[in-house]
Amino acid sequence: DTACKNRPLDLVFIIDSSRSVRYEEFEKVKIFLSKMIDTLDVGERTTRVAVMNYASTVKVEFPLRTYFDKASMKEAISHIEPLSAGTMTGLAIQTAMDEVFTEEMGSRPATFNIPKVVIVVTDGRPQDQVQDVAASARTAGIEIYAVGVDRADMQSLRIMASEPLDEHVFYVETYGVIEKLTSKFRETFCAANVCALGTHECEQVCVSNGGSYLCDCYEGYTLNPDKRTCSAVDMCAPGRHECDQICVSINGSYVCECYEGYILSPDKKTCSAMDVCAPGRHDCAQVCLSNDGSYSCDCFEGYTLNPDKKTCSAVDMCAPGRHDCEQVCVRDDLFYTCDCYQGYTLNPDKKTCS
Repeated sequence: DTACKNRPLDLVFIIDSSRSVRYEEFEKVKIFLSKMIDTLDVGERTTRVAVMNYASTVKVEFPLRTYFDKASMKEAISHIEPLSAGTMTGLAIQTAMDEVFTEEMGSRPATFNIPKVVIVVTDGRPQDQVQDVAASARTAGIEIYAVGVDRADMQSLRIMASEPLDEHVFYVETYGVIEKLTSKFRETFCAANVCALGTHECEQVCVSNGGSYLCDCYEGYTLNPDKRTCSAVDMCAPGRHECDQICVSINGSYVCECYEGYILSPDKKTCSAMDVCAPGRHDCAQVCLSNDGSYSCDCFEGYTLNPDKKTCSAVDMCAPGRHDCEQVCVRDDLFYTCDCYQGYTLNPDKKTCS
């Protein structure tokens, strides 16, 4: 008997039948579902199965309470028809939470500790907001596997799937080879997987190891000597980061920052000297002089820099040595004009007198 004996489940298949899924491809999805059911220990007290079909709308083909034998399930699957149109993946997951994983529809009470599992099969990109809905489902204790086919958007699959992603996100090139995943799921659901059963003591990551397990940590953390808990490593230690100037450690990860007068480049790692003399960036009263990420202040002609090195005061342009008038210097705001004593007239050079 090749069926699962180890792990009862409340298992919901959510299958994409949008316009991009051709009829013959949808038939292959139905074959995949039937072969998956063959590997499961199906029954009222073992694994219960529901199937949902979605496009722009969502249809519960049959809930968890309807069939408890493989033949009836496979017969019902053979009659499923595609819905066509859009790809409302978020709506489908929300409907699973609201209408399928309920005791009225056959989902077993939380006290039974039966894992609640969703397998989403899609070949496209969700046309609605799937991130928050998937997060709510995971928070509610639903384990999500995302299966992408052909044109499926990998980023969307990763957003909706449970952690660790490498065990919950699958991709196949065509619907023609989707059956390859049957053995993968059989291995996942049927093995005496201590990690899957939740009977381990790992704080972060559980790695199945035969009939036992090992603990591991997320990136940026290191396993403590107790081999169960994890501590954040200093990601800003020399050689651990790629920051050009300043590394700021944040909860097992890091962000890069720059010295004053520099700005972070789009790569979020390197720094470029910014124009510190741009309007609003300096406090010079008149002239700002940029100097490699820093600046100094200067004044217009006729002014002198005050001791605060920022503001300026007008100088006396008619002070001795500051003008070139032969006889009389007449101050005019920041400038001056020349004039002559009585009995003299100003020459055309505007400086000397005759």
